Amino acid sequence: MARAMIVDLFVEDQAHEQFVSAVVRRLAKDNNVPVEMHARCARGGHGRVISELGLYQRGTEQGLGLLARPDILVVAIDANCKRLPAARREILGSLQESFKPLTAIACPDPHVERWYVADPASFKTVVGVAPRCARRKCERRYYKKMLSEAVTQAGHVSTLGGIEFAAELVEAMDLDRAAQSDRSLKDFLDDIKPRLKLWANAG
Repeated sequence: MARAMIVDLFVEDQAHEQFVSAVVRRLAKDNNVPVEMHARCARGGHGRVISELGLYQRGTEQGLGLLARPDILVVAIDANCKRLPAARREILGSLQESFKPLTAIACPDPHVERWYVADPASFKTVVGVAPRCARRKCERRYYKKMLSEAVTQAGHVSTLGGIEFAAELVEAMDLDRAAQSDRSLKDFLDDIKPRLKLWANAG
């Protein structure tokens, strides 16, 4: 049996961790690749992701502690209503050259909760109602509030504001349809799929 693909995650918060890790597991399963995932940073927001990413790269290069170079590194920060290319450039500017070929970048625009509802049809199948989602809003809490309200409207107890449905939503999601509705999700999928397939073919 092939060894598991090692994936390290640098994400802003639990909403990122749940959704992004679910996408990685779904794509790995679709390619018959076992995966071992490590959340190296999943708390503290945007600034902490960038600062700890630098420490992580230096530690990995120097072989400090238990850090070893992953097969794929995923770094996710919300675009926060900045231009999407600017958010991607911020991550790229924080990467050492040796890590760039390994890294898949995720920049939900404007916030990750929008990715949860990127495919309304599958969202309705899983949660029970179709989300009422504006095409693009920059209000900081708009998508978080919309996600939580959709879950409670369907009769569920929203223990985590809707992010508890991440794995089920991603499993049911038509990724092509979701990518067509959200450019930032398409960019992430376009970034990670070739890296995953390259690793799978090499194995």
